[in-house]
Amino acid sequence: MNAATTPCEVSWFSALCDDDYEFLGVPDPMLKSSWEHCRDIVMQAESLGFDNILLPSGYALGIDTTAFAAAIATMVKRIRLLMAVRIGESWPPQLARQIATIDRILGGRLTVNIISSDMPGERMESEPRYRRTVEAMHILKTLLNGEALDHDGEFWQLKLEPARIGTVSGKAPPLYFGGLSPAARDAAAKGCDVFLMWPDREEVVKEIIADMSARAASYGRKLKFGYRAHVIVRDTEFEARTAADRLLSKLEAARGAEIKAQSLDSQSFGVNAQVALREAASDDGYVEDNLWTGVGRARSGCGAAIVGDPDQVLAKLHRYREMGIEAFILSGYPHAAEADLFARHVLPKMSHGPLEL
Repeated sequence: MNAATTPCEVSWFSALCDDDYEFLGVPDPMLKSSWEHCRDIVMQAESLGFDNILLPSGYALGIDTTAFAAAIATMVKRIRLLMAVRIGESWPPQLARQIATIDRILGGRLTVNIISSDMPGERMESEPRYRRTVEAMHILKTLLNGEALDHDGEFWQLKLEPARIGTVSGKAPPLYFGGLSPAARDAAAKGCDVFLMWPDREEVVKEIIADMSARAASYGRKLKFGYRAHVIVRDTEFEARTAADRLLSKLEAARGAEIKAQSLDSQSFGVNAQVALREAASDDGYVEDNLWTGVGRARSGCGAAIVGDPDQVLAKLHRYREMGIEAFILSGYPHAAEADLFARHVLPKMSHGPLEL
């Protein structure tokens, strides 16, 4: 694979879940999740040339993702939407109709991030929760591929013809999914199209790709791979590191812990891996060249950033490409400002475009 010339998908992130700051952990009314603020991030990402944009979902935080996706779909002209859906909150046949409807509004540019979530207010053990997610992905793909469904599963027993409305392509949109526990890996190998990873050391990324490729092959499938990370790029490495330090300069430890605990997945296998990554870092927060773990001090989930000058950030992305990563979902603080910096300094040097399955 030639990482410099083979196109990859480059996505940004719209902060639907109250996750936008100038100083991490310090609330800013101007950056709070709202229709106006999150709309502006999406519209800016489209104008800057990003291929896709993640619309995250969190029950306790921010605004509803599906409703937001339907509204913003009427406004964008080129960019794809990566709509996060929480399986614990969804009835799959209705979710299939919502996906098909939004895809129609969008002109066929919808992609879906599957989250194996609990039902709000309830708690399900990890392994059955992921088995439920596998069932949901099967139901969604069957109905959105325009096929009749005769499903007698552990969680749903359904016999349905597909709804009249389908996607523009007539096929299920790509399903992006991530998770590191054995049950999550098995669910991904069985059902998703794009396996998403959070930041880790390069040797660990290689190991995960090899493991997931083997797991998928055991089911007669192939996966594409995506990488979700924050980014801080400036004209020089010194300026980028200074910006990273500034981001944490007003964070109180208790406030950081409070923010992390608000997420329903704050004790997941993947989140704990991000904690371990931060604990393995040097005193300045860097766990390897240009990978800084400071974001994880006040964020559950993706907790590290690629930090450096344009050439360093580009080289890091190219190394991931050489490992097999074909999609990046990037973000930074504040999201609008960092999107502009990445689009000016790095994006024009990348061969990129919408991910094709």
